[in-house]
Amino acid sequence: MKISAKTEYACIAVLDLASRYGAGEPVRVREIAARHRVPSRFLVQILLQLKGAGLVASTRGASGGYQLLRSPEQLSLGEVIEVIEGTPTEQDSMTASWSDSPAVKALQEVWAQLSQAQRRMLREISFAQLLEKAKTYDHQMYYI
Repeated sequence: MKISAKTEYACIAVLDLASRYGAGEPVRVREIAARHRVPSRFLVQILLQLKGAGLVASTRGASGGYQLLRSPEQLSLGEVIEVIEGTPTEQDSMTASWSDSPAVKALQEVWAQLSQAQRRMLREISFAQLLEKAKTYDHQMYYI
């Protein structure tokens, strides 16, 4: 599975917002960018995309920023990836060969099954689970 920098940054931003879910205060883009060494200009574009998808909300002003609209338990890694990457199509898992041979058809079926299994697995991973995993690496960085 190839993950673009944009998708990785989006997941990092959502994980950061998830760590502050329920705090009542929005998180500033520059704080997220500084904490994770993500370019803030790029992060703004990503957060606007997530906002357009209804995953985050923004607050304007000096004390503005972004917040998750759903709890980390209710938001999956797969949802965020699909917002950024789009929903995979059958063409995405096609082989390079355009042949109609039985071998190509068999491979195409396997690629489609792998893609479905991957999407299913990503939808089963919540940001609450990712927060717990992140805690094992740094007890002070993430909190719920």
